[in-house]
Amino acid sequence: MQTSLRLIVVSAAIVALVIPAFAQWGHPLKGSWSGEWWIKKGEDNRVLLEFDWDGKALKGMFNPGTDNATVTNIKLQTPPVDDLAKSMDPWILHFEAEVKDASGKVVRHVVDGKMLNLGSYNRSITGTWMAGNQKGEFKIVRN
Repeated sequence: MQTSLRLIVVSAAIVALVIPAFAQWGHPLKGSWSGEWWIKKGEDNRVLLEFDWDGKALKGMFNPGTDNATVTNIKLQTPPVDDLAKSMDPWILHFEAEVKDASGKVVRHVVDGKMLNLGSYNRSITGTWMAGNQKGEFKIVRN
């Protein structure tokens, strides 16, 4: 009986943390994100991302403004909620964009990361960033 009661209390606590995140800020990816990606630490490339959720699909913009590019193939994989042990797993993000470099050449960017601190407004995403054939890392935070 004790184990069942603990399981119910832990489940309720998790729901209490996740539901307010959706209620206050909508979709967990929606909003403006900024940060850096790098091949060699110290030689960072600044990045700004804007994600939107229309109730059916995710949309995104890479560096909104005059040098923007549409973010495509956005996938946000959520952990299974029916398994309490896995409910604390990070959400997995994938997206792609075709961005012009300084010379005007189009470079394909492929990004894979994990969303951290999901219940917090100041959530972040870290992972790998491919720009053409160069592979680096990135960290972005929600603004």
